[in-house]
Amino acid sequence: MTTTELGQALRRWRDRVAPATAGLPAGGQRRAPGLRREELALLAGISVDYVTRLEQGRAVSPSAQVVEALARALRLSGDERAYLYRQAGLVPPGPGTVPSYLTPSVQRLLDRLVDTPVGVSDAAMTLLVANPMYSALLGDASGLRGFERNGVWRNFLGAPGRVRHTPDERRAFEVGMVAELRATAARYPADPQLRRLIEELRAGSERFSELWDAGVVGRLEASRKTIEHPQVGLLTLDCDLLRVEGNDLHILVYSAEPGTEAAEKLELLSVIGTQALTGRHSPSRSSLG
Repeated sequence: MTTTELGQALRRWRDRVAPATAGLPAGGQRRAPGLRREELALLAGISVDYVTRLEQGRAVSPSAQVVEALARALRLSGDERAYLYRQAGLVPPGPGTVPSYLTPSVQRLLDRLVDTPVGVSDAAMTLLVANPMYSALLGDASGLRGFERNGVWRNFLGAPGRVRHTPDERRAFEVGMVAELRATAARYPADPQLRRLIEELRAGSERFSELWDAGVVGRLEASRKTIEHPQVGLLTLDCDLLRVEGNDLHILVYSAEPGTEAAEKLELLSVIGTQALTGRHSPSRSSLG
């Protein structure tokens, strides 16, 4: 393994991804039809300088998180993703770890639902990708790293978000999240990252520890959610959780019934709420809900 091989692979894959395919404008003079380094950095949530150093062989040993982000941004196949891991000196995630690979079909779904807030999480409820509408609705959090990206961690240990719950809704939501995480832990008992997440939650949250020790089992169910947005105010939306069973992914979709006030606000948000994200963020830059 050499970093030169890694850099050459990244460059080849970058050249083949059309900007429009990745949800980016294709305007301006381009020396090649694919992504610029700046665009790949944007999609993967890393610095342009780091992309440059990886391609030029001046950076070594990228983390698994960086490799996974690059694989998603470059829309690699399963075999290509495994190859990228190996060229980075890492072991590709095995069957005993929580899957984080986005299939082409899931990526196409995300690409097409441009006017609908959509986010994709893994089975442990760590957000992998989100479209601009999701970011506009729930707030940009593309700078978060590690467990900060995990929905359970955010709800038990993080700062309050934009979703508003009644006390009963909050209790039911917490039970559902802990039950879902317990089921995931049973499916992936050898995943060290998942074990560390549970340990940190138990150590930092008395409420999580109480629910975990109670042995709650089940699944997180779809619900209606009220979101307090700083520009358009309160929106009560349907929140559907779609499960991709073969890859153990969760697709979270927010929608409103046509003709309602919530639908009008969501349409307004599609105009004003994504303006600040234009040129800075992309469908693969994630925010949290």
